[in-house]
Amino acid sequence: MSVRKFDIVVVGSGIAGLSAALSARQAGASVALAERATPEESGGNTRYTEAFLRMKSLDEPADDLADAILGDFMGYPDPGVAMETLRARAEWTAPAATLNVVDEQVVATLGEHAGPTMRWLEGHGVKIAPLPTPFLTTSTTRISPVGGGLALVEALTAQIKKLGVEIFYQTTARSLVTDAGAVTGLRAVSPGGPVTLSGAVVLACGGYEGNPEMMARYHGDRGMLTRPVARGGHYNKGEGIEMALAVGAATAGNFAMFHAEPIDPRSGQPEAAIFAMPYGILVNAEGQRFADEAPGPVDAWYERITRRIHAQTRGVAYLVLDAAARAVPNLSAALRTDQPPIVAGSIDELAAKIEVPAATLRATVEAFNAACGDGEWNPAKPDDLATSGLTPPKSNWARPVASPPYHAYPVIASNVFTFGGLRINDRAEVLDRDGGVIRGLYAAGEITGLYYSNYTGSSSVLRGAVFGKIAGERAGEQVRTAAR
Repeated sequence: MSVRKFDIVVVGSGIAGLSAALSARQAGASVALAERATPEESGGNTRYTEAFLRMKSLDEPADDLADAILGDFMGYPDPGVAMETLRARAEWTAPAATLNVVDEQVVATLGEHAGPTMRWLEGHGVKIAPLPTPFLTTSTTRISPVGGGLALVEALTAQIKKLGVEIFYQTTARSLVTDAGAVTGLRAVSPGGPVTLSGAVVLACGGYEGNPEMMARYHGDRGMLTRPVARGGHYNKGEGIEMALAVGAATAGNFAMFHAEPIDPRSGQPEAAIFAMPYGILVNAEGQRFADEAPGPVDAWYERITRRIHAQTRGVAYLVLDAAARAVPNLSAALRTDQPPIVAGSIDELAAKIEVPAATLRATVEAFNAACGDGEWNPAKPDDLATSGLTPPKSNWARPVASPPYHAYPVIASNVFTFGGLRINDRAEVLDRDGGVIRGLYAAGEITGLYYSNYTGSSSVLRGAVFGKIAGERAGEQVRTAAR
């Protein structure tokens, strides 16, 4: 087995890994980056996302960023243990330090560093601006890199190459090397055979959405119905989580959930999202409605609706729109599939084409139409135009589905990334199960646990950039300290 010596070894080349490699190299460290994909497919999920950022400007996070993350339902933690977190951190016991809730200091650091990190990215050739989104109704503010996540990957990869970071493509991390409790390197497999890359390690290699065994382990039989939202997710096999757990890492986030996005299962393009459910009705394979399609702005509610879809027979539903709904301004932006709609001139014909019981679908549509009332319809914002006496209700944009031709789109839940991951502190250091720091081990991005019951939209790429940069800086500081 060959051994290569570096100060810092980064695993993964998405936004978190690239940010870590760049900031570590800027700190003066020698850096290796291990990436299991080819150069053409490197970048993980970042390569395929539009990389929306929950910011109101380049310098300020969205007003609701911290509240949205901390307001996520985290179960019912023991109040006796939770009260300890009000004391100085050095006084926390192990149960408090590893309590399975969001670390408020991590969230505060995310907000504090968001603006400076955007400026840092801008300084490395990334242009960031307010750009259109696929959400026809919104609850927060967003900006994004011009050219999406691919622009991030290309710009930062060019920068780290220019600065001398050595990239090992088609190299899969297998385990961590430790010495006296500290992480001192990474064992990996490359086309040339086994290799050990020595140095402090930054894990930025995503979750486990591309690993069917881990999906079944944590998500049961529904794991089989959940595919990655884009090609990059297929490379996320969960080794980073497993190797950290093997050296005693603590966990955070909800291992029973993932970030669910509604997509057209017929499409093979990245993020073939269907965000138009507020303007029609959703029916399952039995031809019945099962969820409120429009509780509020689609960007705040699509994930929870998608989870209801995931729970249906075969994990599929059908969005039914009529001709009136098709006239919603800019509706095509919310229908991101490259596949055509299923079109029919009558409800019975539509039922035959989507293979649901015609009598049930007809009854479902008739009951829904009868429950729709009068009122001013406004597709641009929640309009309180709700059904009456119907279960489940539709809270906004409730107009009869009565104008042929009818269009339908199949919808399933895709797995953008998994929620369960490693626990880090605000310096991106991985913590052990007693709340102590595992020396020489850092983590950033989707491999870290932050979410519990609902994804805080447009925060994933943001946290990857912020904590990737922090991980690289912190690891670089440790190298300089050790050298002194």
